[in-house]
Amino acid sequence: MTPFKITLAYDGTGYVGWQRQANGVSIQALVEDALRALDGCDVTVTGAGRTDAGVHALGQVASFTIARELSPDALRRAINAHLPADIRILSAEEAPPGFHPRFGARRKTYRYRVWNGEVLSPFERAYAWHVPGPLDVEAMRAAARLLEGRHDFAAFQATGSDVATTEREIFSSRVIAGLKPCATAAGTESGAGLQPCDPSIAYEVTGSGFLRHMVRIIVGSLVEVGRGRQPVEWLGAAIASRDRAAAGPTAPPHGLFLVGVEYAAALADGS
Repeated sequence: MTPFKITLAYDGTGYVGWQRQANGVSIQALVEDALRALDGCDVTVTGAGRTDAGVHALGQVASFTIARELSPDALRRAINAHLPADIRILSAEEAPPGFHPRFGARRKTYRYRVWNGEVLSPFERAYAWHVPGPLDVEAMRAAARLLEGRHDFAAFQATGSDVATTEREIFSSRVIAGLKPCATAAGTESGAGLQPCDPSIAYEVTGSGFLRHMVRIIVGSLVEVGRGRQPVEWLGAAIASRDRAAAGPTAPPHGLFLVGVEYAAALADGS
């Protein structure tokens, strides 16, 4: 029996999330179905995080054990041949002894995309939250920095969650505006001379772990600050309150991406 570690990417639009569900199609179930076809028996796949319905992944990590002897490259190709095009195994390797994708994770990075243009591109509708109207990006950046460090994030947790502790450490919390600022027309009413612009705003956060809906509640709160509905200091007060009602709304799932998961060995060698 060979234990494997895989890294996969997926478009979560049409799925109920990573975790296998009684109703609806999940990413986990489809990967397990592909492995069953390869190994001839049921295979349990364990993921690093349970992304919700509509949430995407650029670097989800999972592990499993199979009896069939396959090289990592052959395994990657074989699984992909059995998966739909919106789920792809990016890499496969033999897992180190004792590896667990969830409990062994030391850092996770998420990115949330906001489309801040007046018109949402149809090609962005499944991958960004459309927030028209001006946003104060500098205020959002200042508020995001208040999240760094170790805090009790009970105010940023979905109601009804059951966890041993709501304390988490945030290593990096930043707001990144589009790299191409919008320009004004260069002298013609027809719009000739307008330069293309990028109205997207990304929130990127790296932490030791995250509570259910935590990143989406943070983004909803940052947008409240960006709209001028709350001051920067409000985010710090929400943390201190430990009260879900004190934080902002939960942003929709489709703007969220699990970017990557880091483990102790990778952190030690600097990779």
